[in-house]
Amino acid sequence: MKTRIFVAGHKGMVGSAIVRQLSKESDINLLLASKSELDLRDYSAVEEFMQQHKPDQVYFAAARVGGIHANNTYPADFIIDNLVIQTNVIQAAYNAGVHKLLFLGSSCIYPQLSKQPITEDSLLTGTLEPTNEPYAIAKIAGIKMCESYNRQYGVDYRCVMPTNLYGENDNFHPLNAHVIPAMMQRFHKAKIATENKVVVWGTGKPMREFLHVSDMAAGCIYVMNLPHPEFIATVPKPMCSHINVGTGRDVTILELANTMARVVGFKGDIEFDVSKPDGTPRKLLNVSRLKSLGWSYTVDLEQGLEMTYDWFLENLATLRS
Repeated sequence: MKTRIFVAGHKGMVGSAIVRQLSKESDINLLLASKSELDLRDYSAVEEFMQQHKPDQVYFAAARVGGIHANNTYPADFIIDNLVIQTNVIQAAYNAGVHKLLFLGSSCIYPQLSKQPITEDSLLTGTLEPTNEPYAIAKIAGIKMCESYNRQYGVDYRCVMPTNLYGENDNFHPLNAHVIPAMMQRFHKAKIATENKVVVWGTGKPMREFLHVSDMAAGCIYVMNLPHPEFIATVPKPMCSHINVGTGRDVTILELANTMARVVGFKGDIEFDVSKPDGTPRKLLNVSRLKSLGWSYTVDLEQGLEMTYDWFLENLATLRS
């Protein structure tokens, strides 16, 4: 029999990448439902879907996400939407007998001034970065839900904490998007309009780590399929269900902007608006645990930006924003 796999959020950047990779396997039956077909905020609908389809595995890639501007502007939306949909999916999955679930979190769960690179056991050891605290708290709650279900019910619910992601099917809104899609949109428009400068938020000094979404999807599938004893053997503390996924390398926002200009073909100047927030000074994940389990990334930053820009140009008319 084919393995029945439900990918929640399959039209988003990460969910669609997971679907692309799982679709290559002949022994998998993908269970997919769009927002119009299944509102994850409606518990009754989610429960009915789970009971009807009885998935063997669930990849939870659905979330309300955004960059600094979006997190600052819509904090209530970020915390309530994420708390509701993850609670609904996890509970309904358990009720339907799902033993294996993978919950996607975010590296913003870690304290603002975490020791670098950030290890999994840094969780809940300090104050969160203020601009995305509501989103981070929702994701921490998701991790603790998975740990609690593992403890109480003996299921195998794992969590992956990705670094900053980018790639095909990202949100390219100039204000609400994350740094790479927002920057790509801005540099592209400046090139087309033959403008002589592009303004980037902040000082350019913060350091960020970036992972292409194809690598993230591969990492998710790898973690989901790790034998339980092998996965548990690397847990840094009792019942810790989450694992970092990243490259272990970071760049300054200035370096990112210079690379973006080169990839897009923008020839003008880059100016930084220091009145805008920088966010966390540095956020580099320690990925030694996942590396010890046999997985590491394959797409470097410039290559990934080139792949993303090619996709961006091919899909200008239908970009998500």
